[in-house]
Amino acid sequence: MPTQRITFQTASGAQLSARLDLPAGAHLTTAIFAHCFTCGKDIPAARRIAARLAGLGIAVLRFDFTGLGHSEGEFANTSFTSNVEDLVAAAKHLTQTGMAPSMLIGHSLGGAAVLKAATQIDGIKAVATLGAPFDPGHVTHNFADSVSQIIEEGQAEVSLGGRPFIIGKAFVEDVAKTELTESVAHLNAALLVMHAPLDKIVSVDNASDIFIAAKHPKSFVTLDDADHLITRPEDAEYAAEVITTWASRYLQLRPPAPPIGAPEGIVRTCEADSKGFLQDIHAGPVHHVLADEPLAYGGTNKGMSPYGFLSAGLGACTSMTIRMYARRKGWPLDHVSVDVNHSKVHAQDAEAATENKIDTWKRTIKLTGALSEEQRQRLLEIADRCPVHRTLERAAKVETELAA
Repeated sequence: MPTQRITFQTASGAQLSARLDLPAGAHLTTAIFAHCFTCGKDIPAARRIAARLAGLGIAVLRFDFTGLGHSEGEFANTSFTSNVEDLVAAAKHLTQTGMAPSMLIGHSLGGAAVLKAATQIDGIKAVATLGAPFDPGHVTHNFADSVSQIIEEGQAEVSLGGRPFIIGKAFVEDVAKTELTESVAHLNAALLVMHAPLDKIVSVDNASDIFIAAKHPKSFVTLDDADHLITRPEDAEYAAEVITTWASRYLQLRPPAPPIGAPEGIVRTCEADSKGFLQDIHAGPVHHVLADEPLAYGGTNKGMSPYGFLSAGLGACTSMTIRMYARRKGWPLDHVSVDVNHSKVHAQDAEAATENKIDTWKRTIKLTGALSEEQRQRLLEIADRCPVHRTLERAAKVETELAA
């Protein structure tokens, strides 16, 4: 997944730091991800969700709000309104570069911000929130003991997540007077609300309020036992996959035609998780699957292993070859199933010399139908004419080059 580091300017003149995660394959649409209160664009949840969306064809811009991370400006001078203005500036930048966003995704207070910003950005067709508060003022409970001091003195230093932040009076007053009912009711975009029932930071009642205030089309999906920051990789991956599947109904994610001269297209494999083995595999512009390793070998077991795909290719080709022959002959073949077993495990091979080992695939073919014994034996012989079978039996050549 290629990532571009970029900056863009807000209406106030501050330069905000951002990352644009781009699909390795076809670019189907663009989304903006808004992070949680006092977080940043590089928190695990933001990185993982952006990576999974990019793997499925959606470019994602994630940025640090003013005064946070690597962005310019003073956090003490920001407010909920300025967060919304930052989102509008991000959308303007993408539009100027020919990548106008069609989806907004917001986490926690960032979720409240995208609900407010959606009506101010042209072309937004889908909005997704994760653990978002319905009342932005809810965020002040994180520093409730300091609110009086902030109001009286104009600002105060508070500790959030073990880090010091200066919270200004303008921020407290702004979130106190901001309400989202009208914005949600006039969203004019499909809405996906995602929330964990046991969220201890923002209660699930907030999700209910957002959902009730919104007009259709709207959807609610539980994040089960995920924590508020969505720190577990499996929760972030689940959220990304749900968002992509849901959004496809509203964003018309139609990929371009395959390249001319490539009937089967290109099979492209890209890392989905650089710390593990999970891979996104795109066969041309249409088909997408995951490859992985079992848990025992350091993977997450979210897809077949590389050798599993080889076995699947042999089994599928065998079944198709038998079916084509029986159909041409008009034989009463009702059903074909092929069990394939391979004698080696990919993760073990990667650590040991394998030049003297022989790969063995064992096929068990089950044929159902009123076939004679002679027909059954002939179909067994035909199985050996499967093109993948023949490819595996003879030596093959793999040519490799570095991309420019």
